[in-house]
Amino acid sequence: MCRNIKTLFNFEPPATELEIRDASLQFVRKLSGFSVPSKANEAAFERAVEEVAEAARRLIRSMVTSAEPRNREVEAAKARERSAERFGTGR
Repeated sequence: MCRNIKTLFNFEPPATELEIRDASLQFVRKLSGFSVPSKANEAAFERAVEEVAEAARRLIRSMVTSAEPRNREVEAAKARERSAERFGTGR
């Protein structure tokens, strides 16, 4: 599951709210062991997602680097190449 959490820092354009929420959701899913919480745990699950998302936003805003921002398309192409090498998909 956590392999789906993508790096969000130092991209141009910056990470979107949806990307931050998706990464937070994956993190909470991993911690809880549930992809979809029961009705009894739904409020706690959603609260955790929002709290993790807020922590992620603070982290991303507070970090600094002298490196040039990464390009999403270039990074996606590199990831596809790594996947093809790893799994032999021939993409």
